[in-house]
Formats: sequence, structure tokens, C-alpha cells
Amino acid sequence: MSGYLRTLIALACAALVCGIVVGCKAEQAASSSTTTAGTAPIPVGSTGYSLRIGGLTRTYHVYRPAGVASAAPLVVFLHGGFGSGEQAEQYYGWDAEADAHGFFVAYPDGYDRAWNVGGGCCGQPASRDIDDVAFISAMVTQIERGAPVDARRVFATGISNGGMMDYRLACSTTIFAAIGPDSATELGACADPARISVIHIHGTADHNIPYDGGPGDGYAHIDGPAVPSVIATWRQVDGCAAPSSTISGAVTTSVAHCPDGRGVTLITIAGAGHQWPGSPDRPLIQKALGLDTPSTALDATVVIWSFFAGQP
Repeated sequence: MSGYLRTLIALACAALVCGIVVGCKAEQAASSSTTTAGTAPIPVGSTGYSLRIGGLTRTYHVYRPAGVASAAPLVVFLHGGFGSGEQAEQYYGWDAEADAHGFFVAYPDGYDRAWNVGGGCCGQPASRDIDDVAFISAMVTQIERGAPVDARRVFATGISNGGMMDYRLACSTTIFAAIGPDSATELGACADPARISVIHIHGTADHNIPYDGGPGDGYAHIDGPAVPSVIATWRQVDGCAAPSSTISGAVTTSVAHCPDGRGVTLITIAGAGHQWPGSPDRPLIQKALGLDTPSTALDATVVIWSFFAGQP
């Protein structure tokens, strides 16, 4: 049995036992392959780290491709509910994209496999008011101490609860040049957001986080605004021109150009559900994570990186 399959089975069992709200060990212990973050150079490959913040030990992985010697972008990938940084690293293809284009990828682990994104979501992070913004901010700082990261090109992306965390970070920090949520929405207050580029991918048949807003039927029962409304708000924040749309098969792409080279893009996939387009079709892991069959209309990893790479 391959290591990848063993990981999927272990994740499925853990997720089915834990649930998104209760049941897992709350504070994740660092694994034997995880080291305390410091100032030592981050080596090539995938390395696990931990840091203490808010009275908790938080963990993450960093992937460094070979050949990166000067300032390079950093992409922070935020897993969905039930997931983990390790699962995300194996499943969504970001390491291969980093190899092809020369950037770092960070995979933080949510507290109890979820993120506190505001609006009462989600699970233990929300009920215990875990400061995930502080954790992720501290993680980025630690990575910058150990690797040649271009601080002007730090990006966040993620799926579902992780994509919602992207919006929380955009509302609460000035660290990120752009975010790329998939199958997500925005919850909680966003009183004074910084101007930031946004690319959002969503399927019209997403029943966990409905495209048209309202309560979803997933484990967390997300009740958020319509996705086009979220995107319209960010166009306003960014001072964008009116959007223009193109249609190619099932994919509708709405692009708005904004001052200083920023942009706000919404990609809508007709008939697609709650999933990361272009990811491998793994029914076991999809069931464990509450995901639908991945759309083949596009590769979200390639599309989101292309958007990030085009930022000024």
C-alpha cells in the first residue's frame, strides 16, 4: 500500500471520528519530524515546524523547491475543515507548481482541523476564539527568517473553511498581496480592509457553501452571502472598473481591473460542487472532507498561481 493511500485512509478515519465540531485532541502535538521554528535556513523539500502562540503549539510544513536562492514568492495554502496541512500538500498539487515556477509553499495546520474565520465559524477554533490570524502572521514571519521570501509577494489560497480564512486574513492583515479562495465565502466583520487582489473560484452546484448564498447543508451549516456579492464588495474596496465577462464551456470568468495593477476575478463553474477543480478524484478522501467530485473544467492550482504571478 502506498504512503499516499495510507495517509488518505488515516485522514478519512480521523475525520469521520472527529467531526468538525468536537472529538479530536484540541492541541495538535508536533510530530517526530517537526522541529521548533527558528532562524536556521529552511532546507529543500518539505519540512515540518512548530511555534508557540496563544498558549498553544501550532504546526505547519514549508515546501522549498530546489534552486531557489534569491527572493521568491510564498504561497500559504489553508486546508478545509477536517483537513490538515499534510493532506493539502499531498492533494492539491502546489508542490509541483512550486517546482515549476520557483516559489515557497506553507501548509499550516488548523486547530482541531478547522479555522476561526469569524461569524461563529468554525468548530473549536470559533468556540474557543483561537487567534488564527496571529498564528498565520507569526508563521509567515518565521518563514521569512529562514528563507529568501519576497515580502511583497506573499499570497494566501485555500478551500472551503480555508478559503474563508483567506478573507479573514485579507480583512485583518496587510501581509498578503493577493488571495485565492475556492469554494468559500466571507463571514464576520471586515471593517477596514486593505486593498488586495482577489481571485475566487466557485461552482454553481456547491451545496455546502451555496453560490447564491444562504445556509449550506455541510457539517458546519455555513450561512453566508452570495458569492457575486462578496466579489462586488471587494471590487468596491479595490476601486475597480466595471467587470467584463467571458464564457468558455462551463466556465464564466469575470475580470475587474483595479488601480495599481490589482485585480478582482470571479471564476464560476456551472454544475460544479464543493471541490478543488483539477485535484485528483479520490472518493474516500472526498467523503471524509465533505467534498464533491473535482471539476475537470480547469486546474485551480494553475489558474490561481497564474493570477498570483501576475500581481505587481
